[in-house]
Amino acid sequence: MPNPVERMAGHRCADAREAAREVLCGLGVGPRAFDDVLTVVAELVSNAIRHAGGVTGFRIRPLPEAVAVEVSDASPRLPSSPGTPASVPGGFGWLLVRKLAQRTDIRTGREGKTITAYLPLTAPAM
Repeated sequence: MPNPVERMAGHRCADAREAAREVLCGLGVGPRAFDDVLTVVAELVSNAIRHAGGVTGFRIRPLPEAVAVEVSDASPRLPSSPGTPASVPGGFGWLLVRKLAQRTDIRTGREGKTITAYLPLTAPAM
């Protein structure tokens, strides 16, 4: 099993996706699950940049039947999406993350929050 990849502050979406690719390529993940993980990585990192002052930590780690994507930022504000008017751009990323992930956890503290999304290594059939 590949080693987890961990990076700290200043992470860009492209850097996070590349780190995810490094881990996923070593796992033999199918194309659909591969794309789902990259989508969640991009959404969590871009949301941290756009809404929470930037990424303070990023980690992706393989688990026995899943991969955990962790993104930390300096804002204690929890993500939200329901109730966003259709006329307002955005607001669908968190909904997409929750749909693709088996589970999401949010840990808050004095220095902000960490969102962890757990994604299956095999994508469910549609």
